[in-house]
Amino acid sequence: MTARAVLLVEDDVSVATVITAALNAEGYVVTCSDSIAGRDRLLARGEFAIMLTDVMLTDGDGIETLPAVRERYPHLPVIILSAQNTLDTAVRASDTGAFEYFPKPFDLDELVGAVHHGIGQGLDRARAPEPAAEPIPPGLPLVGRSAPMQAVYRMITRVLRNDLTVLILGESGTGKELVAEAIHQLGNRGSGPFVAVNAAAIPHDLIESELFGHEKGAFTGATARHLGKFELAAGGTLFLDEIGDMPIEAQTRLLRALQSGRIRRVGGAEDIVLDCRIVAATNRDLMPMIAAGTFRQDLYYRLAVVPIELPPLRDRADDIAALSHHFLTCAANEGLPRRQLTAAASALLARQPWRGNVRELRNLIYRLALMARDDVIDVAAIEPMLAGEAPTRAPEPRAPGDLASVLGQWLIENPGVPGQLYDDALAVFERPLFLHVLAQTAGNQLRAAQILGINRNTLRKRLQELGIHPEDAAIRAISGGLPFRPGAGEPQSA
Repeated sequence: MTARAVLLVEDDVSVATVITAALNAEGYVVTCSDSIAGRDRLLARGEFAIMLTDVMLTDGDGIETLPAVRERYPHLPVIILSAQNTLDTAVRASDTGAFEYFPKPFDLDELVGAVHHGIGQGLDRARAPEPAAEPIPPGLPLVGRSAPMQAVYRMITRVLRNDLTVLILGESGTGKELVAEAIHQLGNRGSGPFVAVNAAAIPHDLIESELFGHEKGAFTGATARHLGKFELAAGGTLFLDEIGDMPIEAQTRLLRALQSGRIRRVGGAEDIVLDCRIVAATNRDLMPMIAAGTFRQDLYYRLAVVPIELPPLRDRADDIAALSHHFLTCAANEGLPRRQLTAAASALLARQPWRGNVRELRNLIYRLALMARDDVIDVAAIEPMLAGEAPTRAPEPRAPGDLASVLGQWLIENPGVPGQLYDDALAVFERPLFLHVLAQTAGNQLRAAQILGINRNTLRKRLQELGIHPEDAAIRAISGGLPFRPGAGEPQSA
Protein backbone atom coordinates (compact mmCIF):
# COMPACT_ATOMS: atom_id res chain seq x y z
CA MET A 1 0.00 0.00 0.00
CA THR A 2 1.25 3.45 -0.95
CA ALA A 3 0.39 5.75 1.95
CA ARG A 4 -0.18 8.81 -0.27
CA ALA A 5 -2.06 7.10 -3.15
CA VAL A 6 -5.70 8.18 -3.54
CA LEU A 7 -8.24 6.72 -5.98
CA LEU A 8 -10.91 9.25 -6.96
CA VAL A 9 -13.99 7.85 -8.76
CA GLU A 10 -15.92 10.89 -10.00
CA ASP A 11 -17.66 11.54 -13.34
CA ASP A 12 -17.99 15.30 -12.84
CA VAL A 13 -14.78 16.72 -14.32
CA SER A 14 -14.99 20.02 -12.45
CA VAL A 15 -15.48 18.30 -9.08
CA ALA A 16 -12.66 15.86 -9.81
CA THR A 17 -10.34 18.73 -10.77
CA VAL A 18 -11.02 20.66 -7.57
CA ILE A 19 -10.56 17.61 -5.32
CA THR A 20 -7.38 16.55 -7.14
CA ALA A 21 -5.84 20.01 -6.79
CA ALA A 22 -6.66 20.17 -3.08
CA LEU A 23 -5.19 16.72 -2.38
CA ASN A 24 -2.13 17.32 -4.56
CA ALA A 25 -1.43 20.45 -2.53
CA GLU A 26 -1.30 18.24 0.58
CA GLY A 27 1.16 15.82 -1.03
CA TYR A 28 -1.28 13.10 -2.08
CA VAL A 29 -1.04 11.35 -5.47
CA VAL A 30 -4.50 11.15 -7.04
CA THR A 31 -5.60 8.71 -9.74
CA CYS A 32 -9.01 9.39 -11.32
CA SER A 33 -11.71 7.28 -12.92
CA ASP A 34 -15.24 8.19 -14.01
CA SER A 35 -16.78 4.69 -13.99
CA ILE A 36 -17.20 1.53 -11.97
CA ALA A 37 -15.35 -0.50 -14.59
CA GLY A 38 -12.41 1.91 -14.55
CA ARG A 39 -12.39 1.86 -10.77
CA ASP A 40 -12.14 -1.93 -10.70
CA ARG A 41 -9.28 -1.97 -13.23
CA LEU A 42 -7.31 0.58 -11.22
CA LEU A 43 -7.90 -1.26 -7.95
CA ALA A 44 -6.63 -4.49 -9.52
CA ARG A 45 -3.43 -2.83 -10.81
CA GLY A 46 -2.31 -0.79 -7.84
CA GLU A 47 -2.61 -0.41 -4.08
CA PHE A 48 -4.38 2.69 -2.85
CA ALA A 49 -4.49 4.07 0.67
CA ILE A 50 -8.06 5.36 0.29
CA MET A 51 -10.85 5.61 -2.27
CA LEU A 52 -13.23 8.53 -2.81
CA THR A 53 -16.28 7.63 -4.90
CA ASP A 54 -19.35 9.37 -6.22
CA VAL A 55 -22.69 7.52 -6.19
CA MET A 56 -24.08 8.15 -9.68
CA LEU A 57 -21.36 7.19 -12.18
CA THR A 58 -21.36 6.78 -15.94
CA ASP A 59 -22.04 3.02 -15.77
CA GLY A 60 -24.06 2.58 -12.60
CA ASP A 61 -24.55 3.17 -8.88
CA GLY A 62 -21.26 3.49 -7.02
CA ILE A 63 -22.77 2.32 -3.73
CA GLU A 64 -24.37 -0.89 -5.02
CA THR A 65 -21.01 -2.37 -6.00
CA LEU A 66 -19.13 -1.35 -2.86
CA PRO A 67 -19.78 -4.58 -0.90
CA ALA A 68 -17.67 -6.46 -3.48
CA VAL A 69 -14.92 -3.85 -3.17
CA ARG A 70 -15.02 -4.09 0.63
CA GLU A 71 -14.73 -7.88 0.42
CA ARG A 72 -11.69 -7.80 -1.90
CA TYR A 73 -9.96 -4.82 -0.22
CA PRO A 74 -10.98 -4.93 3.47
CA HIS A 75 -8.20 -2.51 4.49
CA LEU A 76 -9.29 0.18 2.01
CA PRO A 77 -11.14 3.14 3.64
CA VAL A 78 -13.91 4.54 1.44
CA ILE A 79 -15.32 8.08 1.41
CA ILE A 80 -18.63 8.48 -0.45
CA LEU A 81 -19.55 11.71 -2.23
CA SER A 82 -23.08 12.28 -3.47
CA ALA A 83 -25.38 14.86 -5.00
CA GLN A 84 -28.31 12.54 -4.20
CA ASN A 85 -28.76 14.27 -0.87
CA THR A 86 -31.47 12.18 0.73
CA LEU A 87 -31.64 10.24 3.99
CA ASP A 88 -31.85 7.08 1.88
CA THR A 89 -28.44 7.81 0.33
CA ALA A 90 -26.89 8.67 3.68
CA VAL A 91 -28.15 5.41 5.21
CA ARG A 92 -26.98 3.35 2.21
CA ALA A 93 -23.54 4.96 2.51
CA SER A 94 -23.44 4.14 6.23
CA ASP A 95 -24.49 0.54 5.63
CA THR A 96 -21.52 -0.07 3.31
CA GLY A 97 -19.12 0.61 6.17
CA ALA A 98 -17.86 3.77 4.47
CA PHE A 99 -15.39 5.78 6.54
CA GLU A 100 -17.24 9.03 5.79
CA TYR A 101 -20.09 10.40 3.70
CA PHE A 102 -20.08 13.91 2.17
CA PRO A 103 -23.19 15.34 0.48
CA LYS A 104 -22.47 17.82 -2.30
CA PRO A 105 -21.60 20.62 -2.03
CA PHE A 106 -19.11 19.86 0.72
CA ASP A 107 -16.37 21.72 2.58
CA LEU A 108 -13.09 20.98 0.80
CA ASP A 109 -11.02 21.36 3.96
CA GLU A 110 -13.23 18.84 5.76
CA LEU A 111 -12.82 16.42 2.88
CA VAL A 112 -9.02 16.72 2.94
CA GLY A 113 -9.05 16.17 6.69
CA ALA A 114 -11.25 13.07 6.28
CA VAL A 115 -8.79 11.69 3.69
CA HIS A 116 -5.95 12.15 6.16
CA HIS A 117 -7.79 10.43 9.02
CA GLY A 118 -9.15 7.70 6.76
CA ILE A 119 -5.68 6.77 5.53
CA GLY A 120 -4.45 6.68 9.12
CA GLN A 121 -7.22 4.30 10.08
CA GLY A 122 -6.56 2.08 7.08
CA LEU A 123 -2.87 1.83 7.97
CA ASP A 124 -3.54 1.11 11.65
CA ARG A 125 -5.98 -1.80 11.33
CA ALA A 126 -8.01 -3.88 8.91
CA ARG A 127 -11.65 -2.94 8.61
CA ALA A 128 -13.94 -5.92 8.64
CA PRO A 129 -16.58 -5.90 5.88
CA GLU A 130 -20.04 -4.82 7.00
CA PRO A 131 -23.13 -6.90 6.26
CA ALA A 132 -25.14 -6.04 3.17
CA ALA A 133 -27.52 -3.16 3.55
CA GLU A 134 -30.98 -3.98 4.84
CA PRO A 135 -34.01 -2.72 2.93
CA ILE A 136 -34.95 0.85 3.78
CA PRO A 137 -38.44 0.96 5.29
CA PRO A 138 -40.75 2.96 3.01
CA GLY A 139 -42.75 5.99 4.02
CA LEU A 140 -40.29 7.83 6.27
CA PRO A 141 -41.46 11.44 5.84
CA LEU A 142 -38.06 13.12 6.18
CA VAL A 143 -38.04 15.38 3.17
CA GLY A 144 -35.36 17.83 2.08
CA ARG A 145 -31.91 18.06 0.56
CA SER A 146 -30.81 21.40 1.98
CA ALA A 147 -27.43 21.69 3.68
CA PRO A 148 -28.97 21.88 7.20
CA MET A 149 -30.90 18.67 6.58
CA GLN A 150 -27.80 16.95 5.24
CA ALA A 151 -26.16 17.56 8.61
CA VAL A 152 -29.19 15.95 10.28
CA TYR A 153 -29.02 12.93 7.96
CA ARG A 154 -25.34 12.45 8.69
CA MET A 155 -26.00 12.50 12.44
CA ILE A 156 -28.84 9.99 12.04
CA THR A 157 -26.60 7.55 10.18
CA ARG A 158 -23.99 7.77 12.96
CA VAL A 159 -26.41 6.41 15.58
CA LEU A 160 -28.10 3.62 13.60
CA ARG A 161 -25.69 0.83 14.54
CA ASN A 162 -25.50 1.60 18.25
CA ASP A 163 -27.84 2.26 21.16
CA LEU A 164 -26.43 5.62 22.26
CA THR A 165 -28.97 7.94 23.86
CA VAL A 166 -30.07 10.74 21.51
CA LEU A 167 -31.44 14.18 22.41
CA ILE A 168 -33.31 15.89 19.55
CA LEU A 169 -33.48 19.67 19.82
CA GLY A 170 -35.55 22.03 17.74
CA GLU A 171 -38.42 24.46 17.65
CA SER A 172 -42.01 23.27 17.79
CA GLY A 173 -43.13 21.82 14.47
CA THR A 174 -39.69 20.95 13.07
CA GLY A 175 -40.32 17.19 13.02
CA LYS A 176 -38.52 15.87 16.08
CA GLU A 177 -40.71 12.79 16.40
CA LEU A 178 -40.13 11.95 12.72
CA VAL A 179 -36.39 11.92 13.36
CA ALA A 180 -36.91 9.68 16.38
CA GLU A 181 -38.98 7.29 14.26
CA ALA A 182 -36.30 7.26 11.56
CA ILE A 183 -33.60 6.41 14.11
CA HIS A 184 -35.78 3.59 15.40
CA GLN A 185 -36.91 2.12 12.07
CA LEU A 186 -33.50 2.27 10.39
CA GLY A 187 -31.54 1.17 13.45
CA ASN A 188 -30.79 -2.13 15.14
CA ARG A 189 -34.08 -2.07 17.05
CA GLY A 190 -36.36 -1.46 14.08
CA SER A 191 -38.19 -4.76 14.59
CA GLY A 192 -39.12 -3.79 18.15
CA PRO A 193 -41.81 -1.38 19.37
CA PHE A 194 -41.58 2.39 19.12
CA VAL A 195 -43.23 3.83 22.24
CA ALA A 196 -43.73 7.60 22.43
CA VAL A 197 -44.65 9.46 25.59
CA ASN A 198 -45.28 13.18 25.90
CA ALA A 199 -43.92 14.27 29.27
CA ALA A 200 -45.93 17.50 29.08
CA ALA A 201 -49.26 15.70 28.59
CA ILE A 202 -49.13 13.34 31.59
CA PRO A 203 -50.51 14.62 34.92
CA HIS A 204 -47.64 15.18 37.34
CA ASP A 205 -48.90 12.65 39.86
CA LEU A 206 -49.11 9.90 37.21
CA ILE A 207 -45.74 10.32 35.49
CA GLU A 208 -43.94 7.65 37.53
CA SER A 209 -46.78 5.18 36.99
CA GLU A 210 -46.82 5.89 33.25
CA LEU A 211 -43.07 5.50 32.86
CA PHE A 212 -42.31 2.70 35.31
CA GLY A 213 -45.68 1.01 35.78
CA HIS A 214 -47.37 0.04 39.03
CA GLU A 215 -48.45 -3.03 40.94
CA LYS A 216 -51.99 -3.86 41.89
CA GLY A 217 -52.92 -2.01 45.05
CA ALA A 218 -49.99 0.41 44.83
CA PHE A 219 -52.39 3.33 45.28
CA THR A 220 -56.10 4.07 45.26
CA GLY A 221 -57.53 2.99 41.94
CA ALA A 222 -54.66 0.63 41.05
CA THR A 223 -56.91 -2.39 40.54
CA ALA A 224 -54.45 -4.32 38.36
CA ARG A 225 -50.79 -4.43 37.42
CA HIS A 226 -49.92 -1.75 34.87
CA LEU A 227 -46.85 -1.95 32.63
CA GLY A 228 -45.03 1.34 32.17
CA LYS A 229 -43.62 2.79 28.98
CA PHE A 230 -40.13 1.44 29.71
CA GLU A 231 -41.42 -2.14 29.77
CA LEU A 232 -43.69 -1.63 26.77
CA ALA A 233 -40.65 -0.42 24.79
CA ALA A 234 -38.59 -3.54 25.58
CA GLY A 235 -36.57 -4.53 22.53
CA GLY A 236 -37.32 -1.22 20.84
CA THR A 237 -37.17 2.53 21.41
CA LEU A 238 -38.69 4.77 24.07
CA PHE A 239 -39.24 8.31 22.80
CA LEU A 240 -39.51 10.89 25.59
CA ASP A 241 -41.02 13.96 23.97
CA GLU A 242 -41.12 17.40 25.62
CA ILE A 243 -38.57 16.22 28.18
CA GLY A 244 -38.03 19.83 29.25
CA ASP A 245 -41.52 19.87 30.77
CA MET A 246 -40.94 16.88 33.05
CA PRO A 247 -41.31 17.73 36.76
CA ILE A 248 -38.06 17.83 38.71
CA GLU A 249 -39.02 14.91 40.97
CA ALA A 250 -39.73 12.70 37.96
CA GLN A 251 -36.41 13.80 36.44
CA THR A 252 -34.66 12.35 39.50
CA ARG A 253 -36.28 8.94 39.04
CA LEU A 254 -35.62 8.98 35.30
CA LEU A 255 -31.95 9.76 35.91
CA ARG A 256 -31.67 6.91 38.40
CA ALA A 257 -33.22 4.53 35.89
CA LEU A 258 -30.87 5.60 33.11
CA GLN A 259 -27.82 5.37 35.37
CA SER A 260 -28.64 1.94 36.77
CA GLY A 261 -30.30 0.43 33.72
CA ARG A 262 -33.08 -0.80 36.00
CA ILE A 263 -36.55 0.32 37.04
CA ARG A 264 -39.03 -0.67 39.71
CA ARG A 265 -42.78 -0.43 39.35
CA VAL A 266 -44.61 1.82 41.78
CA GLY A 267 -45.42 -0.41 44.74
CA GLY A 268 -43.13 -3.14 43.43
CA ALA A 269 -40.27 -4.93 45.15
CA GLU A 270 -38.31 -6.29 42.20
CA ASP A 271 -35.98 -4.46 39.81
CA ILE A 272 -36.58 -4.80 36.08
CA VAL A 273 -33.63 -4.60 33.68
CA LEU A 274 -34.13 -2.05 30.91
CA ASP A 275 -33.93 -3.20 27.31
CA CYS A 276 -34.77 -0.17 25.19
CA ARG A 277 -33.05 2.69 23.46
CA ILE A 278 -33.79 6.18 24.78
CA VAL A 279 -34.47 9.05 22.41
CA ALA A 280 -35.59 12.33 23.99
CA ALA A 281 -36.71 15.62 22.47
CA THR A 282 -37.51 19.14 23.54
CA ASN A 283 -38.32 22.50 21.99
CA ARG A 284 -37.05 24.33 25.07
CA ASP A 285 -33.62 25.77 25.74
CA LEU A 286 -32.48 23.56 28.60
CA MET A 287 -29.42 25.59 29.59
CA PRO A 288 -31.37 28.46 31.22
CA MET A 289 -33.55 25.85 32.92
CA ILE A 290 -30.45 24.13 34.30
CA ALA A 291 -29.21 27.49 35.59
CA ALA A 292 -32.61 28.14 37.18
CA GLY A 293 -32.67 24.69 38.80
CA THR A 294 -35.77 23.48 36.92
CA PHE A 295 -33.90 20.86 34.89
CA ARG A 296 -31.21 18.57 36.23
CA GLN A 297 -27.79 19.10 34.70
CA ASP A 298 -26.78 15.47 35.25
CA LEU A 299 -29.93 14.30 33.45
CA TYR A 300 -29.14 16.61 30.54
CA TYR A 301 -25.70 15.09 30.07
CA ARG A 302 -27.15 11.60 30.42
CA LEU A 303 -29.66 12.32 27.63
CA ALA A 304 -27.47 14.43 25.34
CA VAL A 305 -24.92 11.74 24.53
CA VAL A 306 -25.65 12.45 20.86
CA PRO A 307 -27.49 15.77 20.34
CA ILE A 308 -29.22 16.30 17.00
CA GLU A 309 -30.47 19.83 16.33
CA LEU A 310 -33.24 20.24 13.78
CA PRO A 311 -33.15 23.47 11.76
CA PRO A 312 -36.22 25.70 11.68
CA LEU A 313 -37.98 25.82 8.31
CA ARG A 314 -36.86 29.40 7.72
CA ASP A 315 -33.26 28.11 7.59
CA ARG A 316 -34.07 25.50 4.95
CA ALA A 317 -36.17 27.43 2.45
CA ASP A 318 -34.71 25.32 -0.37
CA ASP A 319 -36.75 22.38 0.94
CA ILE A 320 -40.13 24.10 0.93
CA ALA A 321 -41.02 23.16 -2.67
CA ALA A 322 -40.23 19.48 -2.00
CA LEU A 323 -42.11 19.56 1.31
CA SER A 324 -45.13 21.18 -0.33
CA HIS A 325 -45.20 18.53 -3.05
CA HIS A 326 -44.87 15.82 -0.39
CA PHE A 327 -47.80 17.19 1.63
CA LEU A 328 -49.97 17.56 -1.47
CA THR A 329 -49.29 13.90 -2.24
CA CYS A 330 -50.13 12.92 1.35
CA ALA A 331 -53.34 14.95 1.18
CA ALA A 332 -54.36 13.20 -2.05
CA ASN A 333 -53.63 9.81 -0.50
CA GLU A 334 -55.95 10.75 2.36
CA GLY A 335 -58.83 11.50 0.02
CA LEU A 336 -58.40 15.21 -0.69
CA PRO A 337 -58.30 16.48 -4.30
CA ARG A 338 -54.96 16.04 -6.07
CA ARG A 339 -53.34 19.47 -6.51
CA GLN A 340 -50.17 21.02 -7.87
CA LEU A 341 -48.33 24.27 -7.15
CA THR A 342 -47.11 26.70 -9.76
CA ALA A 343 -43.46 27.75 -9.62
CA ALA A 344 -44.54 31.23 -8.49
CA ALA A 345 -46.65 29.73 -5.70
CA SER A 346 -43.72 27.64 -4.48
CA ALA A 347 -41.50 30.72 -4.55
CA LEU A 348 -44.06 32.64 -2.48
CA LEU A 349 -44.16 29.89 0.13
CA ALA A 350 -40.35 29.83 0.27
CA ARG A 351 -40.34 33.52 1.28
CA GLN A 352 -42.60 33.08 4.32
CA PRO A 353 -41.22 33.10 7.88
CA TRP A 354 -42.99 29.85 8.94
CA ARG A 355 -42.90 30.47 12.66
CA GLY A 356 -44.77 27.19 13.11
CA ASN A 357 -42.17 25.42 10.95
CA VAL A 358 -43.02 22.28 8.97
CA ARG A 359 -46.25 21.76 10.91
CA GLU A 360 -47.52 25.18 9.85
CA LEU A 361 -46.60 24.52 6.22
CA ARG A 362 -48.34 21.15 6.32
CA ASN A 363 -51.54 22.63 7.71
CA LEU A 364 -51.56 25.34 5.03
CA ILE A 365 -50.98 22.81 2.23
CA TYR A 366 -53.84 20.65 3.50
CA ARG A 367 -56.16 23.66 3.61
CA LEU A 368 -55.14 24.56 0.07
CA ALA A 369 -55.78 21.00 -1.09
CA LEU A 370 -59.24 21.17 0.46
CA MET A 371 -60.31 24.69 -0.51
CA ALA A 372 -58.54 25.61 -3.75
CA ARG A 373 -60.88 25.96 -6.73
CA ASP A 374 -58.40 24.75 -9.33
CA ASP A 375 -56.18 21.70 -9.53
CA VAL A 376 -53.17 23.96 -10.11
CA ILE A 377 -52.68 26.27 -7.14
CA ASP A 378 -51.30 29.71 -7.97
CA VAL A 379 -50.28 32.76 -5.96
CA ALA A 380 -53.80 34.17 -5.99
CA ALA A 381 -55.10 31.14 -4.10
CA ILE A 382 -52.35 31.25 -1.47
CA GLU A 383 -52.19 34.96 -0.63
CA PRO A 384 -55.60 35.17 1.11
CA MET A 385 -54.72 32.21 3.34
CA LEU A 386 -51.34 33.69 4.22
CA ALA A 387 -53.01 36.97 5.09
CA GLY A 388 -55.44 35.08 7.31
CA GLU A 389 -52.61 33.69 9.42
CA ALA A 390 -52.23 37.00 11.26
CA PRO A 391 -55.10 38.76 13.10
CA THR A 392 -56.37 41.77 11.18
CA ARG A 393 -58.24 43.28 14.10
CA ALA A 394 -58.54 42.98 17.82
CA PRO A 395 -60.70 40.09 19.06
CA GLU A 396 -64.09 41.08 20.36
CA PRO A 397 -64.36 41.02 24.15
CA ARG A 398 -66.49 38.28 25.63
CA ALA A 399 -67.75 37.56 29.10
CA PRO A 400 -65.46 35.24 31.06
CA GLY A 401 -68.24 32.76 31.60
CA ASP A 402 -68.66 32.40 27.83
CA LEU A 403 -65.16 30.96 27.28
CA ALA A 404 -66.29 27.33 27.18
CA SER A 405 -69.02 28.03 24.62
CA VAL A 406 -66.61 30.05 22.48
CA LEU A 407 -64.11 27.19 22.49
CA GLY A 408 -66.86 24.69 21.77
CA GLN A 409 -68.02 26.68 18.75
CA TRP A 410 -64.44 26.99 17.52
CA LEU A 411 -64.02 23.21 17.74
CA ILE A 412 -67.16 22.72 15.65
CA GLU A 413 -65.98 25.14 12.99
CA ASN A 414 -62.34 24.02 13.03
CA PRO A 415 -62.04 20.24 13.34
CA GLY A 416 -58.34 20.66 12.49
CA VAL A 417 -55.77 18.26 11.12
CA PRO A 418 -55.58 14.99 13.09
CA GLY A 419 -52.75 15.11 15.61
CA GLN A 420 -52.57 18.91 15.71
CA LEU A 421 -55.82 19.87 17.48
CA TYR A 422 -54.21 20.50 20.86
CA ASP A 423 -51.56 22.87 19.47
CA ASP A 424 -54.12 24.69 17.29
CA ALA A 425 -56.59 25.16 20.17
CA LEU A 426 -53.83 26.29 22.50
CA ALA A 427 -52.71 28.91 19.99
CA VAL A 428 -56.29 30.21 19.64
CA PHE A 429 -56.53 30.59 23.42
CA GLU A 430 -53.07 32.08 23.93
CA ARG A 431 -53.17 34.67 21.16
CA PRO A 432 -55.97 36.90 22.58
CA LEU A 433 -54.65 36.36 26.13
CA PHE A 434 -51.16 37.54 25.21
CA LEU A 435 -52.48 40.42 23.13
CA HIS A 436 -54.64 41.59 26.04
CA VAL A 437 -51.83 41.48 28.60
CA LEU A 438 -49.33 43.11 26.21
CA ALA A 439 -51.89 45.85 25.60
CA GLN A 440 -52.07 46.44 29.35
CA THR A 441 -48.28 46.75 29.54
CA ALA A 442 -47.87 48.61 26.24
CA GLY A 443 -45.69 45.79 24.94
CA ASN A 444 -43.47 45.47 28.03
CA GLN A 445 -42.67 41.73 27.99
CA LEU A 446 -41.15 41.61 31.47
CA ARG A 447 -44.29 43.10 33.03
CA ALA A 448 -46.51 40.91 30.85
CA ALA A 449 -44.70 37.78 32.03
CA GLN A 450 -45.12 38.87 35.66
CA ILE A 451 -48.86 39.37 35.17
CA LEU A 452 -49.23 36.02 33.45
CA GLY A 453 -47.07 34.27 36.05
CA ILE A 454 -44.75 32.67 33.51
CA ASN A 455 -41.07 32.93 32.70
CA ARG A 456 -40.07 35.83 30.45
CA ASN A 457 -38.17 33.49 28.11
CA THR A 458 -41.25 31.28 27.84
CA LEU A 459 -43.38 34.28 26.92
CA ARG A 460 -40.88 35.51 24.34
CA LYS A 461 -40.69 32.05 22.76
CA ARG A 462 -44.47 31.66 22.55
CA LEU A 463 -44.86 35.15 21.10
CA GLN A 464 -42.35 34.25 18.42
CA GLU A 465 -44.12 30.97 17.64
CA LEU A 466 -47.50 32.72 17.43
CA GLY A 467 -46.12 35.54 15.29
CA ILE A 468 -47.00 38.24 17.84
CA HIS A 469 -44.78 41.32 17.90
CA PRO A 470 -45.24 43.45 21.04
CA GLU A 471 -44.82 46.65 19.06
CA ASP A 472 -47.54 45.76 16.53
CA ALA A 473 -50.35 48.18 15.83
CA ALA A 474 -52.82 45.45 16.82
CA ILE A 475 -51.67 45.68 20.44
CA ARG A 476 -51.81 49.48 20.39
CA ALA A 477 -55.32 49.25 18.96
CA ILE A 478 -56.47 46.99 21.79
CA SER A 479 -54.99 49.29 24.39
CA GLY A 480 -56.52 52.33 22.71
CA GLY A 481 -53.11 53.94 22.50
CA LEU A 482 -52.95 54.38 26.26
CA PRO A 483 -49.47 54.68 27.76
CA PHE A 484 -48.21 51.99 30.12
CA ARG A 485 -49.06 52.68 33.74
CA PRO A 486 -46.74 51.13 36.31
CA GLY A 487 -48.62 48.39 38.11
CA ALA A 488 -51.20 48.05 35.35
CA GLY A 489 -52.85 44.67 35.51
CA GLU A 490 -51.61 43.95 39.04
CA PRO A 491 -54.08 43.10 41.82
CA GLN A 492 -54.97 46.21 43.78
CA SER A 493 -54.77 46.11 47.57
CA ALA A 494 -57.89 46.89 49.49
